[in-house]
Amino acid sequence: MPANLTPQYIGLRTRFQQSKDDEEKAELLQEMIAIIPKHKGTNKMLAELRSKLATLRKEALNKPSKHKAYNPYRIVRQGAGQVVVIGFPNVGKSRLVSSLTKVHTLVASYPFTTDKPIVGMMPFENINIQLIDTPPITEEITEPNLIDLIRRVDLVLLVVDASGDESLEQIEFIKGKLEQVKLKLVAKHAEEDDEEETEFIYKKAIIVANKTDLEGSQDRIETLNELYSQEMTIIGLSAETDTEFDTFKKMIFDTLDIIRVYTKPIGKKPDLADPVILYRGSTVVEAAEEIHKDFAEKLKFAKVWGGGSKYNGQSVSRDHPLEDGNIVEFHVPE
Repeated sequence: MPANLTPQYIGLRTRFQQSKDDEEKAELLQEMIAIIPKHKGTNKMLAELRSKLATLRKEALNKPSKHKAYNPYRIVRQGAGQVVVIGFPNVGKSRLVSSLTKVHTLVASYPFTTDKPIVGMMPFENINIQLIDTPPITEEITEPNLIDLIRRVDLVLLVVDASGDESLEQIEFIKGKLEQVKLKLVAKHAEEDDEEETEFIYKKAIIVANKTDLEGSQDRIETLNELYSQEMTIIGLSAETDTEFDTFKKMIFDTLDIIRVYTKPIGKKPDLADPVILYRGSTVVEAAEEIHKDFAEKLKFAKVWGGGSKYNGQSVSRDHPLEDGNIVEFHVPE
């Protein structure tokens, strides 16, 4: 099956090949992963892109930092995924991030209390997911660096005030603003057999209808579902009064399209405290590459347990696809 690469992808690939800066190369790889057509003809290419990105990230951890001009929007990726929270003033972004991560954010009734990104880690079961609170978007002001940040992240949470009459207008404005710079918010990436060429970068997004504790919110959420449920996932919640966010956290995890895989030394118990984070659909050899490239090259086969699969210690090939919760025992020649 032909890859049918878009001109935008080819342009990014050329910039990647010419770049000498590892940080820039990592950002270009993220954009290439986001826009590459998703079908059987590009599966191998996509796996190679993800492997290169993982290698760059590991190398960056071991390199001394360079002195560059400070940019608060240049945020080091941590945890199992990077999620940006956007929206108009006073919709409850900061309260939501604070409730989910326990990081201190300035919460007030007046607008623009957040003047630069604030980062927190949201615990989900045995992993952490990075959330980034951002300055508000308005019809007058949209920080250019925020657009660049949205391009780099894995997921966008578009927060609106479900009790306010302006929620629909705010969604349309933000969608339009992003589409002007070739960013499109979607519930999921194009289907694997969708080979339609496009110049847009598709970003997974969830509409968060906040303030469900206020009057009129339920009617507005119904309207949002009628208008946008085919485009994006929608969830109603109250960052102010809710105490449990399990459903929302699970939604974020599922939308990130990642899995947790646990490694097991031969003859020993698995380490269930520190999973390897992989994209859904990743294989045994890709899990091995996360440990060490040389280890992956020597890998002969693996044994797999758990994860809801039918396997219970059976031997599988290097190309066997893994599931969330799998325990993997790697076997290499002596």
